Amino acid sequence: QVHLAESGGGLVQPGGSLRLSCAASGNIFSINTMGWYRQAPGNERELVAAITSGGNTNYADSVKGRFTISRDNAKNTVHLQMNSLEPEDMGVYYCYGNFRTRSYSSIENRYWGQGTQVTVSS
Repeated sequence: QVHLAESGGGLVQPGGSLRLSCAASGNIFSINTMGWYRQAPGNERELVAAITSGGNTNYADSVKGRFTISRDNAKNTVHLQMNSLEPEDMGVYYCYGNFRTRSYSSIENRYWGQGTQVTVSS
């Protein structure tokens, strides 16, 4: 099994910044893509940003230029630096990763963190 532990959510004023972190642990052979989804009340979960093991990144149009995703492959961690936060960024942010847990199998399974709340309000 794989466990993802998120941290860094909270309350911030519009225009402020937050940094989310997610650390993976458990039976990990390798990690392909890691990233973040978010879900606001009444909305579907949407992809915010993703990063491959090689460092290629993908962002939702709504966060381009404001959010930066990064990862530390040696520590199995992924981070999301969020700047110029807007009320529309509010929601529960979920970390995920696509993991191989066995050296003899190329099958990847996706695991999710428990979610961390981001509130943007004055």
